[in-house]
Amino acid sequence: MRDYVAHTLGVDLAEADRLRAHYWRTHGTTLAGLMREHAIDPDPFLDHVHDIDFSVLPRDATLAERIARLPGRRIVYTNGTAPYAARVLEARGLSHLFDALYGVEHAGYQPKPDAAAFDTVFTKDRLTPRSAAMFEDEPRNLQVPHELGMATVLVAETRPRGEHIHHHTRDLSDFLAQIVD
Repeated sequence: MRDYVAHTLGVDLAEADRLRAHYWRTHGTTLAGLMREHAIDPDPFLDHVHDIDFSVLPRDATLAERIARLPGRRIVYTNGTAPYAARVLEARGLSHLFDALYGVEHAGYQPKPDAAAFDTVFTKDRLTPRSAAMFEDEPRNLQVPHELGMATVLVAETRPRGEHIHHHTRDLSDFLAQIVD
């Protein structure tokens, strides 16, 4: 992302890092900041940042088995693109477990944590928030789902303060074992 920001805006890498952090804090994602402050086309940015080596991602049969045992529909909603999410899931051996994939493109390039982004994706999916749970690695992306009545699970090393996080885990597979076993 830093390299893309530097090249696109004609700034050095230090300034690109500063801008990237500013966009993330102010707009929710680097992409949202670039779009709102510089009117960039999102697709070249997304193509660039998602051009990575997926072979380094390990398959996880235990996680797959635990996800498979979760009740109800399972969807992925990411601030990346749906094709990127599909490649990540395939690399991890999890692609067969999800009923739908939604990327930032499905929300008109509005990112989480914007309430409008959640509304767009949840409406497309016909998701009923009060009967759903959101698993997320970014705490601020759980605020809107919490307000909508979803159960919220933060998957991260540390738990920040906030009543909008119902559960916290460092290990998703271990957490799921407690739910499905």
